[in-house]
Amino acid sequence: MKTYKKSAKKRWIILATVLLLGIGGFVFRKDLAILAFDLFLSDTVEQKLTPSYQPVEEKPVIDRELEDPFSVALLGVDQRDDEVGRSDTVIYSVVRPKDNKVLLVSIPRDTYAEIVGYGKSDKINHAYAFGSIDEGPTGGAKMSMDTIGNLVGNEVDYYATINFEGLKEIVDALGGVKLPITEDIVNKDPNHEQFTIEGGKSIYSGQEALYYVRYREDSDMNRTERHRIFLQAIMDRAIELDQISKIPDVLEMLGHNFTTDITPKHIINLAKYMLTQANAPSISTYMLHGEGGRVDGIWYYMPDEEDLEYVDSLISNWMDPNTPKEQLMVPRQYAAQ
Repeated sequence: MKTYKKSAKKRWIILATVLLLGIGGFVFRKDLAILAFDLFLSDTVEQKLTPSYQPVEEKPVIDRELEDPFSVALLGVDQRDDEVGRSDTVIYSVVRPKDNKVLLVSIPRDTYAEIVGYGKSDKINHAYAFGSIDEGPTGGAKMSMDTIGNLVGNEVDYYATINFEGLKEIVDALGGVKLPITEDIVNKDPNHEQFTIEGGKSIYSGQEALYYVRYREDSDMNRTERHRIFLQAIMDRAIELDQISKIPDVLEMLGHNFTTDITPKHIINLAKYMLTQANAPSISTYMLHGEGGRVDGIWYYMPDEEDLEYVDSLISNWMDPNTPKEQLMVPRQYAAQ
């Protein structure tokens, strides 16, 4: 026991030295970050990530090179206690580690789509709930992956879900995030959750960040942009040198709030790869276009067929490992639609 305490104390001293050295200049920041990561976290990160690793049955583990592009269905699940949640946020993401770039294609949660494996069409965010009822969360993840992939014409490699309650805890564990809120944001519709986010603050708490991404009283396009801003902000915050020591706390917060079929080892290697980059990954965004319509009296977001073809080509371009960085498609502007 004494040997363990002495070893732990020594590692803390080394970490403190690394962090102090980091204050001296940005030139060695990346190397110091990797050193701190290895010294402080190598024995604990994989263990803490293991409970979140929930592979989908009958889906083989994908063996890929670290630099290869891959896709992830990002699902923000609105779930409380033991109830079956729905994926309130649905994003098809493409990650290109080599180019340090991420593409986020947001799919409105009310999008009318064939629910693969369920035998009917419905709102796309229902896929997670339908799949979860009989087979649990991984069943919901699989049905969501199959449904999303079928809609946009590109299979999904992985999934990652996070409960909104977990989002709050993660942000708080990082000491908050910086968000560009210049004026108060007020959710005042009587049919929505009531809240106010004060503008002009230097840092925002987990609850305020959750309000920020869930605010919906302007437009889906603006909401999609807020998702992008939040993801960029939390990545910037997470790779700050002075945040490295907080990673174990963040992993503790994830717990049952986060699930994925990306192996812990691959997540660790990706994290270390990101730390070697000069900046956080740049994020490009697009939102599937459509218009409201009714089927059997129920309101849905009906995706535009031409836009679905564009989304197919956009994702295919980003997923192709042979696409040079300078030839990656830049998502067209909303105003051009």
